Amino acid sequence: MGGDGGVAVTVPASVQALKSNPELSVYLVGDERQIKPFLASADSQLQSRISILHTTECISAADKPGAVLRSARQSSMFKAVELLQNGDVTAMVSAGNTGALLMIGRHLIKTIEGIQKPAMVATLPGASRQCYLLDVGANLECSAQQLFEFAVMGSVLAESLSGGPVRVALLNIGSEQYKGTEAVRAAGDLMENCKALNYSGFIEANALFEGEVDVVVCDGFVGNVTIKSSAGVANVVKNLISRRVGEDTNASNATALQILNDLSEQINPHRFNGASLLGLQGSIVKSHGNATIEGFAYALQQAVNEVNNAVPGLIATRVASIIGQN
Repeated sequence: MGGDGGVAVTVPASVQALKSNPELSVYLVGDERQIKPFLASADSQLQSRISILHTTECISAADKPGAVLRSARQSSMFKAVELLQNGDVTAMVSAGNTGALLMIGRHLIKTIEGIQKPAMVATLPGASRQCYLLDVGANLECSAQQLFEFAVMGSVLAESLSGGPVRVALLNIGSEQYKGTEAVRAAGDLMENCKALNYSGFIEANALFEGEVDVVVCDGFVGNVTIKSSAGVANVVKNLISRRVGEDTNASNATALQILNDLSEQINPHRFNGASLLGLQGSIVKSHGNATIEGFAYALQQAVNEVNNAVPGLIATRVASIIGQN
């Protein structure tokens, strides 16, 4: 029910995800009267993989996160997280109020032992490969220990999805050891001294998209600004490319046009929608509130991939031991 588009986005995206994943089934949690019209075109076999948990209450973008545990227990978001808590589902995806989702997730799902706070991780496109950025909004201020924990969790996620070793960096205003806040410099020391991390040192913002590292760590304030700025730039470039392609359809330029189309798709921010909430004892993925059907479908696929790779279990078994040794 959340996000700018509500069921007009989330339900068609869920249908799209079901078509792409034959083994997937979904619960749609919200107002059944609003949901059902968007399922009318789905065939009976697909509809058999859909369950609706009806509730008319929902959390708005304006609701204060601190009040949701008292006043929003019948809301679609709370009930959806309860499904995850009870083991009825293996992942939960929402485009709703981020603060409320964090509050409910931490209350019902709990954090993994050894993790102080969960972190939201998002994917950034790159020149040669994508990288994972965390935190992107869950924790506006972070201690050195928390940044270190983010690095460990991010490396576990990246390794599980890539199938190989990964490199970790700490976002800073320069590569020199004396630069940055006290927390950032202290976090760098912790990462440097952890043998389980392949730590590459500080990285500056202009190098985020060069494919130099696989995981970039920062506090939630910096990460949120970074992810939204990069999405804005990608949209501008994509629109410029689309305009150029639309203006020049000469057959002799077919190869150039194909290159432009491929580039436009590569930097399409909708392909990187879905910020995983790492550090909880279950998979929760936060979609951008303004996501399109395409974008929300990518967030759903992110949840599917995490479940298939058993990411929460990997973090529970590996991260706590790494942090305990440090």
